[in-house]
Amino acid sequence: MTILEQTLAAIRPADPDALAEARAHQDRLTKPRGALGVLEEVAVRLAGAAAVNPPPLPAPAALAIFAADHGVHAQGVSPWPQEVTVQMVGNFLAGGAVANAFAAQVGASVTVVDVGVAAELAPAPGLTHGKVAHGTADMSLGPAMTVEQAVTALETGITVARDLVAQGARCLVTGDMGIANTTASAALICAFTGRDPAEVTGRGTGVDDETLARKVEVVRRALRVNGLDGSTSLSALETLAAVGGLEHAAIAGFLLGGAALRVPVILDGVIAGSAALAAAGLASDVVDHCVAGHRSAEPGHAVALAHLGLRPLVELELRLGEGTGGLLAHPLVCAAVRVMHEVATFDSAGVTDKEA
Repeated sequence: MTILEQTLAAIRPADPDALAEARAHQDRLTKPRGALGVLEEVAVRLAGAAAVNPPPLPAPAALAIFAADHGVHAQGVSPWPQEVTVQMVGNFLAGGAVANAFAAQVGASVTVVDVGVAAELAPAPGLTHGKVAHGTADMSLGPAMTVEQAVTALETGITVARDLVAQGARCLVTGDMGIANTTASAALICAFTGRDPAEVTGRGTGVDDETLARKVEVVRRALRVNGLDGSTSLSALETLAAVGGLEHAAIAGFLLGGAALRVPVILDGVIAGSAALAAAGLASDVVDHCVAGHRSAEPGHAVALAHLGLRPLVELELRLGEGTGGLLAHPLVCAAVRVMHEVATFDSAGVTDKEA
């Protein structure tokens, strides 16, 4: 079996017994039932994913930033030059990005993965070389990747997840870097949800009205050229190859790898959300192992999360990527699980419960 086949075969849905035990445990804790709101569901979710109650503490966390370039950049969908991708990789490695600051705040490690940067990167501490190609092809003219490239990128993400867990990570956080990657994200979201490009395509790094209109049309053309406008039926893998980015494929593999190991993955923004749609298309049970860290300002992100059935923990109008929203959510996920380990029950504390 290939790495991808092995991983898909290992993914299991949330354990129903652990879910039931976690819900019952929540109801016995010294607080009004439901008083912790969404955090209670997060704890229950992680118990189901781990198949044990209480679930393991999701710490330490490891952030993986998957970096790649996009051929569709040539269509003028971003005001930023493509070389910013490689420059930001250097910034991550030097510790100078927002993601680095947030990772330091929560005690997360940072790994940068070159899965498709359109430049040769020298070896450096913290950099994993997994380059599949020097960026994707222009998806508005044809498939962004071959199916073989998509599989290789998926397996790169799986391997990174495996390695980080082997090194002691007990929670994975998705990160991304790639100029023009919100365009590919919009195309993926349209392809997997059936929504119109005008509904899900956002301003990304802050494009003007003219560029946004061009971006919407480029997404529409990419869907049409690749047969994703309803004219044909493509598999999830073929869809990912047609309009995804190399970092989208690697993130999808990262999610699959975490799920196979029953280690929770906190999703960042719209890039991760669109990659999660692809991962769910390959193995629907992967969603049981994911937590939505936040909801970004990109309109497609809300659509993706709704389709996945995930509720974001943080909403701060973020639109940076890099893993920043996922990192901000990590302390909330830890707090939700810590309650299950450390808060007394009514019986153990000798506290009178309310009448049934």
